[in-house]
Amino acid sequence: MITKEATEVAPAPAPVTPAADQRPRTSHRAWDEVPRWQIYVPLSIYLIFTLIPFYWILLFALRPAGSTSLVPWPMTFEHFEKVWNERDFGIYFQNSVLTGVATLLLTTLVALTGGYALARFDFKIKRGFMLALLCTQFVPGALLLVPLFQIFAELKMINSLGSVIIAETVFQLPLSMILISGFIRNVPYSLEEAAWVDGCGRLTAFRIVVLPLLRPGLIAVGSFAFVHAWNHFLFALMFLSDQTKQTIPVGLNTLMSADSVDLGALAAGGIIAAVPVVIVFAFIQKWLITGFSAGAVKG
Repeated sequence: MITKEATEVAPAPAPVTPAADQRPRTSHRAWDEVPRWQIYVPLSIYLIFTLIPFYWILLFALRPAGSTSLVPWPMTFEHFEKVWNERDFGIYFQNSVLTGVATLLLTTLVALTGGYALARFDFKIKRGFMLALLCTQFVPGALLLVPLFQIFAELKMINSLGSVIIAETVFQLPLSMILISGFIRNVPYSLEEAAWVDGCGRLTAFRIVVLPLLRPGLIAVGSFAFVHAWNHFLFALMFLSDQTKQTIPVGLNTLMSADSVDLGALAAGGIIAAVPVVIVFAFIQKWLITGFSAGAVKG
């Protein structure tokens, strides 16, 4: 006699799946399988081409005048003493620092206020204004030398560091405002609204809530404004005629004449001009990368 229990169909067995530790691993990244020499050889070649010019500058700056040795020994600092004392590089350095710091402060302040307006307010000509800011980046500064010279001449600002500072600030503002506005858009608007609910005004909420979050972006904008003002040659050459008000790029140009070039003094002056910029970037590189990457997320 067949019972009911015997006629019931047994459930199908569950499919057997391999254990997690038995599954093939496919999480290796593509570059883990690339031979190391394919990475190190191009980087080494690039490093050699990058470092050789710096080595030659150090060689000419540190070896005695007239020496043809490929090693700066015996080492001398006579070229540095010559350019600093005899060629007035101390004055040029002071003027460059003043111009760079003033350009940094003005550019950061104006870009901060303009970037906030572009990020938080809507007005009819906003798109056109942003397009105009972008278009100004395609205009070379040499095309505006004549009108700028006439404007500064009317304002009695020729042969004044103020003319160079204003010109540098104006040319740095468009890109700086765009970057700051993109960075401000990444700050949630609800943070400001919460501060308003707590009784803060717009300016107080911006200073307490938003401004601390903009530190990487401000450092990025300010550092590039400083470096551009430090290295720019054209404005200082055209607007400054007094030697005591010249900057380092113009000072380097005075070391070259039509008949001869003092390579040792020129190399020493180049090192004096490059060291402050290298030090600044060495300290702010983390903030610089963070600021540009955050400011480029939204635009």
